[in-house]
Amino acid sequence: MDAATEVGREDGFAGESCAARVQERLQKRHQERLEDAERRKEAKEKQSVAEEKGEYFSSTFNGERACVEELLASCSGADRAAVSEKLEEATAKTLQLQKFLSDSLAFLTQYELRQAQAALQKLQTSLTEAREVALPKKKFAFRGRTKAADKAPSRAADAPASDAGPPADSGSAAAPPEQCGFSNKNDEFVTMTAEEIQKRDLLLTHLTNCKVRLYGSPSTLHLKHIDGCEILCGPVSSSIFIDHCRNSTLVFPCQQLRTHHTTDTRVYLHVTSRAIIEDCSGVSFAPFSWSYPTLDQDFALSGLDRDRNNWSQVDDFNWLAAETTSPNWAVIPEADRQTHWDA
Repeated sequence: MDAATEVGREDGFAGESCAARVQERLQKRHQERLEDAERRKEAKEKQSVAEEKGEYFSSTFNGERACVEELLASCSGADRAAVSEKLEEATAKTLQLQKFLSDSLAFLTQYELRQAQAALQKLQTSLTEAREVALPKKKFAFRGRTKAADKAPSRAADAPASDAGPPADSGSAAAPPEQCGFSNKNDEFVTMTAEEIQKRDLLLTHLTNCKVRLYGSPSTLHLKHIDGCEILCGPVSSSIFIDHCRNSTLVFPCQQLRTHHTTDTRVYLHVTSRAIIEDCSGVSFAPFSWSYPTLDQDFALSGLDRDRNNWSQVDDFNWLAAETTSPNWAVIPEADRQTHWDA
């Protein structure tokens, strides 16, 4: 009888243990279902937030892009001063769009990112084209002088502007040329005085192994196809545009700097907005460090703020990772910076 009772007790314990295990499994399964439901809910909420952010980005980006396009369209028929102002505003808004895109990378899909990048590239192209159409450059006279010209005056430098291009009409014959500069020079030391360049557009193109000193305050400065040169310029009241420059040292103050297709070049810069690079590599920056007797007067004439220098704030249009610095540019270490320049 005792043995039968013991067996019954064991069977009872076994039944209770089995029931407990079943109950445990059921509870575990129920908990997993709850957790799975919670994960799905969170994923749905995240997707909803991402979609909302994507919609906000798309709406804001397209709205700002439309504003830039409207600014560019309004340049047609406007006077030169108004066009310059509109183009500067369009440039600033385009830069803001670039930053907005960089700040939104975390939640944009690859498709949205590619679309936005393509739209920005198209906008930048339109801006360049609008500048070329609305602010056409007249044919310029090469008015600079080399050291050799100090001993023997150059006829080319003293020639009237009409010799460099089609005759001007009688109403504008006495007006100074809109653009001046140098072209196609090798291994020369070239200078221009404040009287020659004051408030004009400067174009320097196809220079190799030259040293250039530009005194005064030009309106804009264009550098194209520069190789192995050292170019120092006084305060530029608006923008400096650089294209296809390599192995050079550039020193200047300006309101805005746009640099394209440039490699292995040092820039000693004073800029009151931001510097922009695109399709560049090996470009390094340091603060502007040139001084000459009339620099203070030229700064005053240019209207640039001497207390505001964003020389180290560089935007790379080919680098969209906001959390890391572009590898295409760097800051020149203080120990490696040049502070003295030949006159």
